[in-house]
Amino acid sequence: MAQQLRIGITVGDPAGIGPEIIERALASEKFPSHWHLSRIGACEGFEVGKPSPASAHAAWRALEKAAELARCREIDAIVTGPVSKNQLHQVGFQFPGQTEFFAARASIQDFAMLLTGGRLTVALVTAHIPLMETARLLNEKEIVRVGKLLHTFLLRRGVKVPRIAVAGLNPHAGENGDLGREEIDVIRPAVRILTSIGRFEGPYPPDTIFHRAIKGEFDAVLCMYHDQGLIPLKLHAFDTGVNVTLGLPYVRTSPDHGTAFEIAGKGIARPESMIAAIQLAGELLS
Repeated sequence: MAQQLRIGITVGDPAGIGPEIIERALASEKFPSHWHLSRIGACEGFEVGKPSPASAHAAWRALEKAAELARCREIDAIVTGPVSKNQLHQVGFQFPGQTEFFAARASIQDFAMLLTGGRLTVALVTAHIPLMETARLLNEKEIVRVGKLLHTFLLRRGVKVPRIAVAGLNPHAGENGDLGREEIDVIRPAVRILTSIGRFEGPYPPDTIFHRAIKGEFDAVLCMYHDQGLIPLKLHAFDTGVNVTLGLPYVRTSPDHGTAFEIAGKGIARPESMIAAIQLAGELLS
């Protein structure tokens, strides 16, 4: 008999599409019978499509409950429904996003955001920060740290010899210093260190590397900032993309989309990304 896997699914902001895509995902019959899937958080008593302080507090309480259940080992994985960062921040949530929240509750510093869907997997060296701060915060140590987490993730998914491309920061990967020196001074030294643990190559021009990865030349791309990785990922796999928090002592995944308050309750929200997030959580536990 297969070992039971316990996966907790937070409903997200109950005014958004989280409750309905979870309902449709659980009704899809796409999960093995030994996966125990439980919902975490309140869905009733909120006006669908109308976010409020109450719905934000409900989303926050669900996150706290999930983190506690995982800490006590009552669940093996967390799949999070979509929340509104803006609404959470208005009620006192002190974290840039759910990624940072779970890292803090698990008391870890070595974590990162990864997204995967279709034929593309991307990990982010910097994530929830303003774009103008990216170059200042980018450093060799962080690139190496996130690169190692990405390499470990690919091994966990069964890629025996991961091939990882490292994206440059500047147009044309800096054009040998003509368009910026980050590739020369920061990224190349980090790549040299990473080659001691696996097949890392780059830095490559960001405008071509994702095409090469989707074609199968690489198993993943190590990206320097948030939108560098998310724009191609969402263009390639908008309905099936999954967000993963690397480095946690338990599995945490999430659909790669937001609350979509504007379509909540209209019956048109698609559950594919939620299904994919649950499936990946189960795969990583197996």
